[in-house]
Amino acid sequence: MKIANLSGRLALVDDGRALDVERASGGEFGSDPQSIFDTWDSFTGWAGGADFGGAEPYSESDLGAPVPRPRQVFAIGLNYRAHAEEAGFAIPTEPVVFTKFQSSLTGPHSDVTLPSDAVDYEVELVVVIGREAHRVPVESAWDYVAGLTAGQDVSEREVQNRGTAPQFNVAKSYPGFSPIGPVVVTPDEFPNRDSIRVRTLLWDGKALVTKQDGRTNDLIFSVPELISRLSQTLTLYPGDIIFTGTPSGVGNGKKPPQFLNKGETLVTDIEGIGELRNRLV
Repeated sequence: MKIANLSGRLALVDDGRALDVERASGGEFGSDPQSIFDTWDSFTGWAGGADFGGAEPYSESDLGAPVPRPRQVFAIGLNYRAHAEEAGFAIPTEPVVFTKFQSSLTGPHSDVTLPSDAVDYEVELVVVIGREAHRVPVESAWDYVAGLTAGQDVSEREVQNRGTAPQFNVAKSYPGFSPIGPVVVTPDEFPNRDSIRVRTLLWDGKALVTKQDGRTNDLIFSVPELISRLSQTLTLYPGDIIFTGTPSGVGNGKKPPQFLNKGETLVTDIEGIGELRNRLV
C-alpha cells in the first residue's frame, strides 16, 4: 500500500492513479494525511479492500510531505560504518540520537533555500510509526511501523560545528531541510525490508551524478533495533518519524569538501519508494 499527501488530502496511490480516501470511504476516514496514523489498524483494514474504480490520474508536482505534522522527529547520526569512518568518529556502541524540528519538513518537489555555501546532503530511509510504542522488544518492532518513506537530512555544516559541541538540531532544521516523500510505503511491499537501496544524486543541468549509494543492510542499528532502543526511554507515537542515518559519500567527507550549489537539483532515490527532486535556490 502506498499513501500520499495529494494537494493536502490523504490518498492511496497505485500505478499513476490516486484514490481520495475521504470520498472513497464515505467519510469514515478524513482527508488529513497526518490523522490517519492515529487510526492505523482500522484504516489498513479498510484500505486493503478499497475499490480503485474511482481513482484518477494525478501530477507528481501535487504531492506534499506524506507525514506533514509528526509529533516527534528523530534522527540518527553515524549509523553506517563507512560514514562514521569518513566523519572521523569511532563506530557507535549506542545510537547517536538528535531531533529535527517539524518546521523543517517539506515535500518531495519543494524548493530548498541554501542559507550558505556549506550545505550538505544526507539521503536517509525514514520510518513512520503506526502504533504507540514503549519498551518494545526488537523481535516485534516491525509491528509498530506504518511504513517507510524517503528523506534528506540537509545539513548546514558551519552551524553544525559552531561552538564546543555539535549543533545537530539547529544545523539540520532550517526551513526545507527535511524533504520527505513521495509516498509512505507499507513494509509488506518490499521484497526485503531490511536491505533497501538508498541514493543521493545531483543534477547540475547537464548531468546526473551519483553522490551516495548504499543499502540499509549496512545500518549499524537496524530499523527494529532503533525502535526498540528509542522506546526503552521514550514513547513513540503514531505518525512520529525516524531518520535512520546516511551512508558514506557526504560532501563534508570529501577532500576538499563538496557542498550544494544554487541551481542544482537534489535527487533522493530509495528503492521501492521513489524519488524526491528538490531544486536548490
